[in-house]
Amino acid sequence: MTVAASLAEQRIILQNITWEMFESLLAAKAEDTSTRYAYDRGFLEIMSPLMPHETTKRLIEKMIDILVDELDLNVKSVGSMTCKREDLEQGLEPDSGFYIQNEPLVRSRDQLDLSQDPPPDLMLEVDFSSSSLNKLPIYQALAVPEVWRYAAGGLTIRVLQHGEYVELKTSPTFANLPLTKLPDFLQQTSQLGETQMLKQFRAWVRAQL
Repeated sequence: MTVAASLAEQRIILQNITWEMFESLLAAKAEDTSTRYAYDRGFLEIMSPLMPHETTKRLIEKMIDILVDELDLNVKSVGSMTCKREDLEQGLEPDSGFYIQNEPLVRSRDQLDLSQDPPPDLMLEVDFSSSSLNKLPIYQALAVPEVWRYAAGGLTIRVLQHGEYVELKTSPTFANLPLTKLPDFLQQTSQLGETQMLKQFRAWVRAQL
């Protein structure tokens, strides 16, 4: 067992966990959003987010809301929806997930089966501690087209190309905007407050377009 903790989140990684045990934990968790799981062929991470983690996640979600609004895109936000495939023995609960390109396919759906349905087009991870389970192989196995990871004050954008993730400075989902600048706006929040920061971000998006 590996335990990691920061002022923003607490993580535990367990080994030799069967798929059936993972499913049982998910069922017992039900609608509890205070913990999130990631499972990769016997390894299980349990993460409990604290306020700085959740504040950062919510701000990035609001910035994504601004992006889809300014670009006039439809979106289905699925939050920390469990994304899993038993045939791969892999699954996770991201900090947030979004259907954008495939939104019409899932617009009216309440339940999804990722062995048949597409995964979210964009998934977000906020990571304040460095000892977490490497989730990139899980995203790759699930064929998630785009993954954002905010860590150490920076944003990494990875896009799936020919089965492998390529790190980019821009987001193809959002008109190839240079969204690695997004953390610069996040850092302004402590001085400006959330509302003013988000107004400045919207103005920046409009100027880029």
